[in-house]
Amino acid sequence: MAKKQKKEPKIKPIPNAYIEGAGIVVQEKITETLEKNYMPYAMSVIISRALPEIDGFKPSHRKLLYTMYKMGLLNGPKTKSANVVGQTMRLNPHGDGAIYETLVRLSRGNETLLHPYIDSKGNFGKSYSRDMAYAASRYTEVKLDPICAEMFRDIDKDTVDFVPNYDNTMMEPTLFPATFPSVLVNSNVGIAVSMASSVCPFNLEEVCETCIALIKNPEHDVLSTLKGPDFPGGGYYIYNEPELSKIYSTGRGSMKIRAKYNYDREANCIEITEIPYSTTVEAIMDKIIELIKLNKIREVSYLRDETDLSGLKLAIDLKRGTDPDKLMQKLYRLTPLQDNYSCNFNILIAGNPKVMGVGEILTEWTAFRKECIKRRVYFDLNKKREKLHLLEGLKKILLDIDKAISIIRGTKEEAEVIPNLMIGFGIDEIQAEYVAEIKLRHLNEEYILNRVKETDQLRDEIAQMEGILSDSKKIEKIIISELRDVIKKYGKPRITEIIYDDITETEDVEDDTPDYPVNLFMSQSGYFKKITPQSLRMSSDQKLKEGDVIIKHIEATNKTDLLFFSNMQQVYKTKASSFDDTKASVLGDYVPARLSFDQDELVSAMIATTDYSGFVFFVFENGKVAKVPLKEYETKTNRKKLSKAYSAKSPLVAVLFSQDNCDIMLSASNGKSLIFDTGLVLPKTTRDTQGVQVMTLRSGAVIEKAFIIDGEDEELKKFRVKSIPVAGFLGKNKSIPGQLEF
Repeated sequence: MAKKQKKEPKIKPIPNAYIEGAGIVVQEKITETLEKNYMPYAMSVIISRALPEIDGFKPSHRKLLYTMYKMGLLNGPKTKSANVVGQTMRLNPHGDGAIYETLVRLSRGNETLLHPYIDSKGNFGKSYSRDMAYAASRYTEVKLDPICAEMFRDIDKDTVDFVPNYDNTMMEPTLFPATFPSVLVNSNVGIAVSMASSVCPFNLEEVCETCIALIKNPEHDVLSTLKGPDFPGGGYYIYNEPELSKIYSTGRGSMKIRAKYNYDREANCIEITEIPYSTTVEAIMDKIIELIKLNKIREVSYLRDETDLSGLKLAIDLKRGTDPDKLMQKLYRLTPLQDNYSCNFNILIAGNPKVMGVGEILTEWTAFRKECIKRRVYFDLNKKREKLHLLEGLKKILLDIDKAISIIRGTKEEAEVIPNLMIGFGIDEIQAEYVAEIKLRHLNEEYILNRVKETDQLRDEIAQMEGILSDSKKIEKIIISELRDVIKKYGKPRITEIIYDDITETEDVEDDTPDYPVNLFMSQSGYFKKITPQSLRMSSDQKLKEGDVIIKHIEATNKTDLLFFSNMQQVYKTKASSFDDTKASVLGDYVPARLSFDQDELVSAMIATTDYSGFVFFVFENGKVAKVPLKEYETKTNRKKLSKAYSAKSPLVAVLFSQDNCDIMLSASNGKSLIFDTGLVLPKTTRDTQGVQVMTLRSGAVIEKAFIIDGEDEELKKFRVKSIPVAGFLGKNKSIPGQLEF
């Protein structure tokens, strides 16, 4: 008996309303997507994370320091850093790791800031070391540095705005009412989206004096009081007035910082004690070691890091006979011992990023500080007005104290005490409340008279405050007075010294390149070798790729300049010293790869020179020859690549070089040849000139070969011409002794 098939359950159709638009991809412009999804993130990074504001702090710094202030760490004892990190997470929810890194950078132990905001105990690493790690937060202790009193002065007097934290459980300040321009005193670096900020530190006293001078005279020359940056790592600032003036006026530019060293004559050792702020000891050591391996520095016998609790020290032991000053000039040029600090004074002003010069920053800070002082004075003014109002009510009670007592005693219900006092003495509710709250022991005439005497003093103070609020000059005097107090309390001498002349920077740029005889070899496929005569004497058998041949051999020196002409009308310039000494038994350097030739670009010729004298002769298939002085390829700047090195109108046959006029032999595909004196061709100063017609060609013939003739025998006399252009002469061309071909 067949089993009954189970009936499949009926699927109820889903109403069209539920599947409408299912599977449809809505097209949207990428600009709209970026605006909706990426722009809010970008603005958040710019405004709330990466860029400092006019008080000199980023939000992460401000949240940390305010938390420490509320923990009582301005005057109290140190506490574990872990406690601070935990409390800061009430304002900054980005994790304990990020918060502790911020704390480390603000600490005195890390030596990142010129005037640290956190007094620290324990290992906080060092800003000048890449590998010196800081200890965990449970091991270190911190409190606020005394200078933070200038950050929080009058913060509880409504000097700045407060906003709720991320979960609306407490309030935090949007800015600190800093009493000095901390934005320029301590360095601040941040990378946002599409923009960045890099503010170098300046000496506190110089910044405050400059701010005072600008308040008194808006046309003040900032350069006269703000001498230059002052980095916490010390070193030398190489003074460059035009560049510094540009930074002060535009907020952008770079400044050169140089390490400081001393020479121990007995130990024949250079001791580097201060390095540029933008580098680390490890980066310097790595670069010196690299240069030693490349034989670019041969004067160093040993290098060691002697940094300890007493401070930074990098020791360089020298070989006998080494001039320490000359070596340091080389190290300044080749290593981060001299480095550039790039400035980009990008600061948030009222929530908008703005790149400003020093003068504009100080003007903005002064405007901000004026507003802080106005709000502080207004806060105190309201407090004194309230107190005066209470004392005026008390003064009326003085007329009849017994009446006031009888009113209170005669009132049956407590709620009616205040109204009865108001009616009995003609005072308002606030004054009546104050009178009613006076202690019984103070209901004597002496106490009340003493309180009433304060009214005259209060009126004078109120008048002074109202005068301050109505006169900006008085506010400016307050700012100047506070700045002078800051200088007196926290000013200290410059750490970074200023070098006013930079002669040493350009001295002996070429002299420190080792100079010795070398043999330069070039192969047909583009391989280059630099071999010393000693090495060549030991083995002269050249190793080459299969089918390759040496087509150029020049005896030169290590300081020789090399010009490599390519098949794409370009010339690449370098020096023989940039190639390593090698042996005949190796292939050598492949020039297109070594000099980063363009794709499919090959070497057509090599010329070696020390003074760019002589002429380059370009021979083209159409019978034209261009004569260009080699001086045309000399450049004042250190350019590595020149375009339009020769004409592209006709295929190139040969590139020939001679110090003076010479004889060149041309051979054409139709069997004709000629020899001409290059004195018949006038030199052209345009590198890509087409040249002049030397050999007239017919029936599709082209130039196939070109040689410089070194000497001449009887067989070649018949090819010589006295004028150009000519068609040439028929004759067999055997191998010509002494010819120089490339």
